[in-house]
Amino acid sequence: MQTAIAFIVIFGSLVFFHELGHFLFAKRAGIMVREFAIGMGPKIFGMTKGETVYTLRLLPIGGYVRMAGDDLDSVELQPGYRVGLLMNEDNVVEKIILNQNNQHPNVLFMEVERADLERELWIEGYDEDENLVRYNVARTASIVENGKETIIAPYDRTFNAKTVGQRSMAIFAGPLFNFILAFFLFLMMGLLQGVPTNESLPKIAQVADNGVASAAGLQRDDVVTAIDGNKISTWEDLSQAIQAKMGQAMVMEVERQGERLTFELTPNIVENDKGEKVGQIGIYAARAYEKSPVKAVAYAGELTYETATMIFKAVIKLVTAQLSIDELSGPVGIYKYTEEATSYGIFNLMFWAGALSMNLGIMNLLPLPALDGGRLLFFGFEALRGKPIDRQKEGLVHFVGIVLLMILMIVVTWNDIQKFFF
Repeated sequence: MQTAIAFIVIFGSLVFFHELGHFLFAKRAGIMVREFAIGMGPKIFGMTKGETVYTLRLLPIGGYVRMAGDDLDSVELQPGYRVGLLMNEDNVVEKIILNQNNQHPNVLFMEVERADLERELWIEGYDEDENLVRYNVARTASIVENGKETIIAPYDRTFNAKTVGQRSMAIFAGPLFNFILAFFLFLMMGLLQGVPTNESLPKIAQVADNGVASAAGLQRDDVVTAIDGNKISTWEDLSQAIQAKMGQAMVMEVERQGERLTFELTPNIVENDKGEKVGQIGIYAARAYEKSPVKAVAYAGELTYETATMIFKAVIKLVTAQLSIDELSGPVGIYKYTEEATSYGIFNLMFWAGALSMNLGIMNLLPLPALDGGRLLFFGFEALRGKPIDRQKEGLVHFVGIVLLMILMIVVTWNDIQKFFF
């Protein structure tokens, strides 16, 4: 249950901040946002505020911000449509009602001849006396169909009406907010836990499975106080003592929750990366931390840079076939790694969330169809050409990209299932 809650909170936060970036910069550019959705698939919950519907959807595989001007957004009133019109005091249309009967009060009925609901905002047709009439339509007018009300989007409030710079920023803002979230999480780690110092305490942060220390009974958070009667004050003292006794039995004294315990163990002799023989018992150091707001900011910047560098290197390895698809992880793998991070405490979980946020931001900026980076690439072509790419061709490219991404997601998820459950 703890892992499930952590996964939902982390996933929800990553998606929320990503879509929040799109949302805020779209609104800043004057673009009408139809829907702000967390998750995909069937709607679980929805709430309308202003001109935007905020929804929570069933499948935890992403989210989206639907802006006015999308292919599915436009409503065309074809000649011959019978519609009902609700007018305001100035005789301007406030509602256009489709699929409605004569029982609706205060409605003027019209058989549509022509309509412009994007630029000049008017509707023309024949009234019930067969007279040709024309009415202006309000910028905030809505279309009602089968009980569902949708506000019209004047062309200047659609995504495609904005400049290349405004559209690019609305798309780039999603990954940007993921980078901001990662930096914030790393900053909170530095402020709450402190910034790691060069000093390492003789405290065990982790015990390797099937190692000498694990077999002897050592546990995480044990503090080593002495080896063979010699006092241990720092991790460097502990490391030197282990090297001096490699292959030989030694007595280790530790403090565990105020209790003094003694263990006998023999360090294994292994070769390090340089081919040198060293002693090893299978324990990892607990770092000492210093609380400083100034250093916490620098620490957050360092972690952000290091995490981004690590992800970029992984992407390069994937592109150059040094990393196979089998090594990638999808939602199942992320859930399992979240479970592992949860077991090591809140700060490990915060770091994992920050790393995931950086990963989501960087992967979304890859110049691939259907990703934010793919859309930015098309905007770049538009800026160079001085005119946009054909919308249908661009849409087809993104559709193919979505299909390929879904196939990749299925393959990666299946690999995760085999890896963790079989």
